[in-house]
Amino acid sequence: MSDATRPRFSDERLAEIDALIQRYPHAKSALMPVLYMAQQDFGYLSMETQEMVAELLGLRIMEVREVVTFYTMFKEQPHGKYLLEVCTNASCMLNGADELYAHMKEYLGIEPGEITEDGLFSIAEVECAGACAGAPVVQVNNRYYEKATMESMDALITKIRAGEVVE
Repeated sequence: MSDATRPRFSDERLAEIDALIQRYPHAKSALMPVLYMAQQDFGYLSMETQEMVAELLGLRIMEVREVVTFYTMFKEQPHGKYLLEVCTNASCMLNGADELYAHMKEYLGIEPGEITEDGLFSIAEVECAGACAGAPVVQVNNRYYEKATMESMDALITKIRAGEVVE
């Protein structure tokens, strides 16, 4: 990959990262917030972006990979503007999450890892959303929708497509 096509933080973001690093005794302590910033700036954490972060923080690429692959909040592939993550762990499964997940894939016409033609949606199954009392739960970007139903999710998707839902 040439230097022209390598991901690069803006000067403003680099100053923000430098200030963040100064708050910690070791640069490695800033890894998670820097990964989050990278994901915000580049949309997802490509291998090139992960290498850039490793270089910036003076880490081995494996130290970055260990964090990226462990936490579900970090995405290694491009996804739609709205990422719909359906929890299918025990409480959610017992409350219809498997059927909801199947319905949403059919309604959107996509499988996990795909993006709708309009670029708006991707869907994923997650192990645990940590909101068992509201099962089934669907997280859309960083917002939880508890006690989700096929009807409520269809309505949400329709609103998003109509531009009625803001982030």
